[in-house]
Amino acid sequence: MSTYMAKVETVERKWYVIDAAGKPMGRVAVAAANILRGKHRPEFTPHVDCGEFVIIVNAEKAVLTGKKLEQKYYRRHTGYIGGLKEVQYKTLMATKPALAMELAVKGMLPHNSIGAKSFTRLKVFAGAEHNHAAQKPVAVEI
Repeated sequence: MSTYMAKVETVERKWYVIDAAGKPMGRVAVAAANILRGKHRPEFTPHVDCGEFVIIVNAEKAVLTGKKLEQKYYRRHTGYIGGLKEVQYKTLMATKPALAMELAVKGMLPHNSIGAKSFTRLKVFAGAEHNHAAQKPVAVEI
């Protein structure tokens, strides 16, 4: 008996929708990262991109537990001397909640070409509506 190895050409990709309203951002990000990576599938192969599409709605209603709204910062560097930019998560969640959710999911994906390709299949919406109803996404409970 030989080991089955999935191939990119044979993977059928489905669409899943996750409602983040009232749920911790980390829990939603873990569920999305596992589906994007394909770890929920029985034919999961680590070196093959066999993940699926994920839609996250109500990103603005996701919850950060503890004192993370005041103590956690999103930091990036412009590349110039003294170019460190910081944004407090309270401000980030008020202005760009979809970006905060994308950053959480991106940090949980592998940092290589498979992770980059998987990240392109993530669609995040701040509100309850999304424009992917034609793909008939399946709701995921967390």
